[in-house]
Amino acid sequence: MIVGFGRLGGALSLGLRARRWPVAVFPRSSSSVRRAAALGFELADHETLASATTCILAVPDRVIRERAEALAPDLGAKTALVHCAGALTLDAFGPSRVVRSRPLGSFHPLVAVSSLDDPLEGHTVALSATTRPLLSVLKRMAADLGLEAIEVPERTRAAYHAGAVLAAGGAVALLSSAVRAFDHAGIPQKPAVRALIALMRSALRGTERRGLSAGLTGPVVRGDAEIVRAQLAALPRSESQLYRALSLFALDLAHDRLTPEQRGDLEDALADRQGGR
Repeated sequence: MIVGFGRLGGALSLGLRARRWPVAVFPRSSSSVRRAAALGFELADHETLASATTCILAVPDRVIRERAEALAPDLGAKTALVHCAGALTLDAFGPSRVVRSRPLGSFHPLVAVSSLDDPLEGHTVALSATTRPLLSVLKRMAADLGLEAIEVPERTRAAYHAGAVLAAGGAVALLSSAVRAFDHAGIPQKPAVRALIALMRSALRGTERRGLSAGLTGPVVRGDAEIVRAQLAALPRSESQLYRALSLFALDLAHDRLTPEQRGDLEDALADRQGGR
């Protein structure tokens, strides 16, 4: 059973139903009820709650505890509760005995889901569970959805999720900064977005095929400190600061591909002596 029929809840419901998993949904708003009914999903009732083997909470992080505590009395004694929050540990379910007495888990797809019909297949999912049987169920679910499963220790959830945020929302924010740089060069937004998304895709393809260091391109890996200086000088302060920070990461990646002299020149070019423009 899946509680919530928004973007992620809908995507999970559609994906699992397509793989012949029995899926009932428990939408939380009238619009979600209408959407789920229009797509032919069974709407959960009291009997469904009592007989469910697994209850997935596809709800906002801030209401996980509230929903778990509200549903737990109506669930079967062995029904597992699973949340989909990337940054939260299993403590997010709260201290209630009726909640903590059952198997608990998390299932966080590493997919930027902006619509319920976005595909999950081909991505990764982070799992954790308090029992081996529940972990096995979550791994089977992942396999049937075409997701590669990874287990994330509870104590490192925040760092794991920060990395995910950098790769998804951070990539969009980076694109926005690159579009602003193009605007500074007189290039309109629409063609800038098209050009830069295609460029980002090519960079990711190269990295996927050759690895992080070998996939790196640009003036840093070429050891061209003068180009770096010129580009820093050409950018507004916000973009120059981001360019400098990312170039320092690139310098670390490119370390073995540069001579000591090239590394020294680049470090000098990237030194923030004036606090940016």
